[in-house]
Amino acid sequence: MNDDVTTAALEAWVRRFAALVAQERDHLTELDAAIGDADHGTNLDRGMTAAVAALNELGPAGAGPMLTKVGMTLVSTVGGASGPLYGTLFLRMGTALGDTPSVTADRLGEALRAGLDGVVARGKAQAEDKTMYDALAPAVDAVQRGLKDGLSLGAALDRARAAAEAGRDATTPMLARKGRASYLGERSVGHQDPGATSVALLVAAAADTLG
Repeated sequence: MNDDVTTAALEAWVRRFAALVAQERDHLTELDAAIGDADHGTNLDRGMTAAVAALNELGPAGAGPMLTKVGMTLVSTVGGASGPLYGTLFLRMGTALGDTPSVTADRLGEALRAGLDGVVARGKAQAEDKTMYDALAPAVDAVQRGLKDGLSLGAALDRARAAAEAGRDATTPMLARKGRASYLGERSVGHQDPGATSVALLVAAAADTLG
């Protein structure tokens, strides 16, 4: 079963993600204080606020250009690792979707895969490195597997939400192998990864708006 996804729905996803980031900003920063620079929440909130402002000024646009605008805004306004990584995610998705007013669910799944591939290329992360990959990869897998099994997009995204949350939670006992957290060695064990936590918000926003 395929469900077409409009540009308006994708924009609603971005806006919902921005709202969730603002709501959880202090929690994300608290998580980052334990194993990073204590700025993930504030940086991502600033970037998503700028992205929403950019969308307000963009006017009518296809799915690809809209997500590309989000990605470019994040790269230019967010410091640290989250700006380039989230920016790349949206940029790759925008390229994959192209300038169309709506896309099929399968094509959205392919765009999410392209975004994940971009994050991997940029950050060189893999499973169990204790990064955003540990929540994003299972979520993308769940979407595409669900669609292949004939689920509606909403049902596939519900699976993705659960997969992202499980991936987020699984980072707590992991030893960090990437980023500033890796400098802590064994002291990184026992702390939930902030990047995986914000990815869970991204996927939850998608389930709320695209399904």
